[in-house]
Amino acid sequence: MSDKLLYHGLGVWGYRVTRQQFSHERCRMEIREEGHRFRCSVCGSREVIRRGCVPRTFLAPPIGGKVVELRYEVPRVECRDCGVVRQVRLPFAEEHRRFTKSFERYVLELSKRMTIQDVAHHLGIGWAVVKDIQKRYLKRRFRRVKLRGLRRIAIDEIASKKGHNYLTIVLDLATGAVVFVGDGKGMEALRPFWAKLARAKARLAAVAMDLSPAYLSAVMKNLKGVAIVFDRFHVMKLFNDRLSQLRRDLFRESDVLGRKMLKGTRWLLLKNAENLGNERRERERLEEALRFNEPLAEAYYMKEHLRQFWEQPDKATAIRFLDEWISWGLSSGIKILIDMARTLAFYRFGLLAWYDYPISTAALEGTNNKIKTMKRQAYGFRDMEFFKLKILALHETRYELVG
Repeated sequence: MSDKLLYHGLGVWGYRVTRQQFSHERCRMEIREEGHRFRCSVCGSREVIRRGCVPRTFLAPPIGGKVVELRYEVPRVECRDCGVVRQVRLPFAEEHRRFTKSFERYVLELSKRMTIQDVAHHLGIGWAVVKDIQKRYLKRRFRRVKLRGLRRIAIDEIASKKGHNYLTIVLDLATGAVVFVGDGKGMEALRPFWAKLARAKARLAAVAMDLSPAYLSAVMKNLKGVAIVFDRFHVMKLFNDRLSQLRRDLFRESDVLGRKMLKGTRWLLLKNAENLGNERRERERLEEALRFNEPLAEAYYMKEHLRQFWEQPDKATAIRFLDEWISWGLSSGIKILIDMARTLAFYRFGLLAWYDYPISTAALEGTNNKIKTMKRQAYGFRDMEFFKLKILALHETRYELVG
C-alpha cells in the first residue's frame, strides 16, 4: 500500500518504502531506489563508481493534514569520464531543493486560489519558499513570450515605486496579456522589446499610446509603417488640464463678484455635459459662470465640441471636423485654445488613425490598476524581477488574488 501511495499519491516512482514513522502532525517515509543505474549528473555518463550517500529529507504533498517527509540517502558517484564526484540527479526533485516536484505542483495549484502568505501558513513552510517556487515557475513560463501573433498593442508607463521609478508596459490588445515589461520609460525602456519583435518576425498593424514624445519617437523609429493611434482619454485630459489652468488664471484676475461666480466650478467644467446633475444645480451654476466669462465659455464649448470628433460616421467626415476645429482654435485669440489647436495639428495623423484602427489604451489603464492593487496588497515588492514576472502573469490571475 505504501509503495502505491508513493507512486500514485506523491508522484515518486522507481522507489519503495522501507520504513514509516507517524506522529500527530507528521508522516515520515524512508525510501530507496529499485535497480537504478546511476548516471553522472554533469555529463550523463553511466561509467560511474559509488562513493557513499548523503542523507536528505524532502517535503511531499501533505496527506490528511499531516506533513509528509521522504527520507532518502542520495548516492554520490564518481564519473570515470569527467572525474567529478557529485550526488546523482533525482527524478522526483530538482537540484538543491528540499521538496519534491509534486509538492511544487501542489504549491502552484494552491497559489491560484490563495495568497503567498496563506499558502505558506497552510503548508507550514516559509513565505520565501512559496515565493521561490512561484518565481522559478514564472521564469520558465515567461522565458519566451510569444510575440509572432501580435497585431495591435498599447504602450504606457506605471510607477514601480516612489522616487520617479517607472516601468514601461506593453499590452496585447487582442488577448489582454502583458507581453513586455521594461525598466524606466521612454526610448531606452523599449529597446529590448524591439529586438524581441524582430526575432519573432511579428507584423504589428497599430500601436495605441498617449501623447508622450519619447514613445512616439521610439515607435516611429523602430516600427516604420505601423499606425499610431493616440488615446482619446489622454487627448481630452490634456485639454481639461489647460481648461483648469484657464479657470485659475481668470479667478486670479477677477474681482470679488467674478471669483464668487468661478468658485467651485472646476469639476463642473471637467464633467461631460450629459453628466451634469440637477440635485446641486450643477447645470445652472455652470451656465451662470460661463455667461460672465466669455473666454472660459468658448474654451468649454470647444472642449465639448472636440468630444464629438470620435463620433463621426467616417474618416472623411472626421478629417473635415478636425480641420475646422483646429481653424476655430487658431482664430479664437485665447492662448490655451491656440496651443491646443497647434498640438492637435501636430498629432493629426495619430488622431485620424483611430478611424482605421479604433483602439485605445483603456485596457492597459485597467491592467495598470490591477498592478497597483497587486502592489498595494503585497505592501510593495523588493524583488523587482519577481514583480515583473507577476505583471506578465497578471492576465492569468484571479483579480482578488493579484497580491
